[in-house]
Amino acid sequence: MKMKLYCFGESGNAYKVALALALTDTPWQPVFVDFFNGETRQAAFRTLNPMGEVPVLDTGTRILTQSGVILTEIAAMTGKLGGSGPAQQAEILRWLFWDNHKLSTQIGTCRFLSNFLPPEKRPEGVIPFLQGRLKAAYAVLDAHLSGRDWIVGDGPSIADLSCCGYLYYPEPFGFTRADWPHIDRWLDRIAALPGWKRPYALMPGNPSDRA
Repeated sequence: MKMKLYCFGESGNAYKVALALALTDTPWQPVFVDFFNGETRQAAFRTLNPMGEVPVLDTGTRILTQSGVILTEIAAMTGKLGGSGPAQQAEILRWLFWDNHKLSTQIGTCRFLSNFLPPEKRPEGVIPFLQGRLKAAYAVLDAHLSGRDWIVGDGPSIADLSCCGYLYYPEPFGFTRADWPHIDRWLDRIAALPGWKRPYALMPGNPSDRA
């Protein structure tokens, strides 16, 4: 039985989970969620996830929400991407928390304001503020990746998939790969993994669909 991932192409958090499923060769199928027309605010979706967010993973026996939780469960279910031993697992968890607090949440907001919200509705000063905070986060990640191929251990893990989730999107939000050479090479390594695909090739939904 294939797992069902409730997602839409523009969601970086859903992309993290889709990548984990693809890279672990887990059978799955995407279920498109029409976020931009308000589906996550509807009663049917709130029954699935009262938080009103994607991703949601239906494993066939459980409904899982929140990308960090789902990534951790995929690693446990497949025996892949979860690190080797308690020390690495704790370090992976540390980076999942860091990503959600310092990186992905701020990129998601900045990218949404910059690309999916009409200019007249953008709150003044918020985008530059977020971009400034993100530069500090990029610096932390770039320095950590200096002299190493992966965030934790000697191979890819869900820490890598969590932190890279928004960095492959084409919409501009102030991130330029050339400015961060260690991140740039790390993103190339992830993209070379068997099964990797860009967000809009892996999940349904694309800004061009609404053009």
